[in-house]
Formats: sequence, C-alpha cells, structure tokens
Amino acid sequence: MNRNRARAFAYQALPMRVVMGPGVVAQLPDEIDRAGLERVLVLCSPEQEELGHAVAQLIGDRAAGVHPHARMHVPVESVAEARDRVAELGADGCVTVGGGSAIGLGKAIALEHGLKIIAVPTTYAGSEMTSVWGLTENGRKRTGKDLRVLPVSVLYDPELTLSLPPAVSATSGMNAIAHAVEALYAPDASPVISLMAEDGTRALATTLPAVVADGADVLARAEAQYGAWLCGVCLGATTMSLHHKLCHTLGGTLDLPHADTHTVVLPHALAYNQPSAPEAVAALGRALGGADPAVALWELARKLGAPGSLRELGMKEAAIDRIVELALAAPYANPREVTAEGLTRLLRRAWAGEPPTPLTEPDTTTGVP
Repeated sequence: MNRNRARAFAYQALPMRVVMGPGVVAQLPDEIDRAGLERVLVLCSPEQEELGHAVAQLIGDRAAGVHPHARMHVPVESVAEARDRVAELGADGCVTVGGGSAIGLGKAIALEHGLKIIAVPTTYAGSEMTSVWGLTENGRKRTGKDLRVLPVSVLYDPELTLSLPPAVSATSGMNAIAHAVEALYAPDASPVISLMAEDGTRALATTLPAVVADGADVLARAEAQYGAWLCGVCLGATTMSLHHKLCHTLGGTLDLPHADTHTVVLPHALAYNQPSAPEAVAALGRALGGADPAVALWELARKLGAPGSLRELGMKEAAIDRIVELALAAPYANPREVTAEGLTRLLRRAWAGEPPTPLTEPDTTTGVP
C-alpha cells in the first residue's frame, strides 16, 4: 500500500444534542430538564425581545427573566451587564434566542461562569454549533475556543424564522456558507466535514432564493436551517482562514454589520484562495453548479439583493490600509500566502463592489495564476 495516497485525518465530534423541525421549540422545557437546569435567563437582542418573552412564557416558572440587550460583536461592556443580571437573578443557565449576538453573549457568560447554554437560533449564522467565542474590547475583536461555551442543546425550529426579514435571511445564509467554504480548505479538514460543507453549501444556495422570495415558505426555511446546521458544524470542527480573519477585523475595528460583512467579503476571499485550493473549488463547483465558485457566490448575493460593497456598509476607503495591517499582525492558517499587496487588492475590490477576480484571471499582484 502506498502510504502517500492513504487518507490521513483526525475528526472529533462535539458533545451536543440537536433537535430540528417545525414546532420543536415546544420541547424547550424538556431540554432544560435534560440539562439539569432550574432557573434560566433568556438572552436576546432588542429586536427579538417579543420572542424572548414568548420563550420565557413557554418555560414558565423556570424562566428567571429576559435580558434583551445582546449586541453585535459582543462588546465586553454588554457581557458585564449580562453577567451582573445572571448573578442578581440567581440563574444557573441561559437560553439564547436569536442570532449570533445572543448566542455570543451566552457564550461569553458561559466562558466566565461555566453556565450551560441552550440555543434557539432564529438566523442561519451557525455559531450555536461551535465552541468558538468572541469578545470586542477597545475596537478589537479577539476569539478563542473553549468547550465550556458549547451549547448543550440546540433547537432548530423553522417556524421561528418566518418573521426574519428577507435581507437578514440573505446575509445570514451567506454567512453560514462562509463557514463551509473555509472548512473545505482548512488545515484540519476531514472527509466527514468536507461532505457536510458541500451539502450545507448546496442546501443554502438552492433554498435561499426561495426563502427571500417567500418568507412564509416553511419547507424552504427548514432546508435553510438544515444547511446552516451543517455549515455551523464545519465552523466548529475546523480552523477558519483568511475570510474569517478579515471579517473579524472589519467588524471589531469598524463595527460593520457582521453577516453583511461576511456576504461582501466571501466571494473576494474565496477568489484569492481558489488557485491554491483545487479540491475546495471542485466541491463548491458541485454545490453551486458553476466552474468558478467565487463568481457563483457573488452572483448569488446579487440575486438575493444583499449588500454588494464594503462602502455600502459604511467603510471609508482610507481604512483599507489599517485593516490590512491588523489582518497581517497575527499569523493564521491559509492555503495561499497572505501578503499586504494581495489583501489590499482584495479589499479594494470588496470596498468598491466589483466582481471577484475570476479564477482564470492572473493575479497580477502576486504572480499566481
């Protein structure tokens, strides 16, 4: 046997229970019992406060209260406020309702106090499937991994996503696809994760247009949640690369909207890496039905009516050099060498809203075809 051609990889499943389907939020009390919790604080953003109170009512006497103050990028000030609320109410766990802001806040509390989290996602961000946490302090976002922040249960109920606006559905779904894209060329990729990444991308790319066209389509919403779950597993199981590094830098430094930033940057970051990731290109080509996945994702975002440029999100052109400097400050895994020239070129195209450099176009910045 030729050892050079043998499969060699490591895969470790994360300890988590997933319940999926229309109406499964009604099983939340059972999941609280399963986790051994007695008083839980419901965490949500201000936009999801009404749903947060509805979930608290469903939980009944075991709901310690509702804290509707989750904020994008999880600033340390909001974590301190939530931490004090947990202590005041004597909560022994949290139920996070909403998207990445609420889940991120719950993770931050779990990281500091070891409280168990039960997640009820209402977007497609996927962070509920990971042990990744993130905090923003003094304009910089730092992230890490810790199993203490992993939710013990996740309830995916498509009926809770019916009120998600088309624009948020679109960018949240593109954010999820970004996790799968980077998992396909991650240094710790495995055949299991690659299969999940390809099918997660396929599920979201094929159903997001239907979700945006008709928000009441429960079947499309359910398939999108299935795709988001797979993409979230990919995020939790592998090391993210250039795309996520750029988005964390843009979000933490400039306070740009999280999912919108992922949507704009993804096609450009993928185009940058495609020459060095042929297996990822092949898998994404199958999932997206195109020879150039970066262009296919850019066209999908246009079809969904999603933002097309960093300028549209409020970024000033003068900030490009600063973002490049910060993104290069700490080394990270990436299939292609990351250079200041390459990042500058990438960010200028993303800022201006230009299409990503096609796979067949020579990269005149680095000389890589």
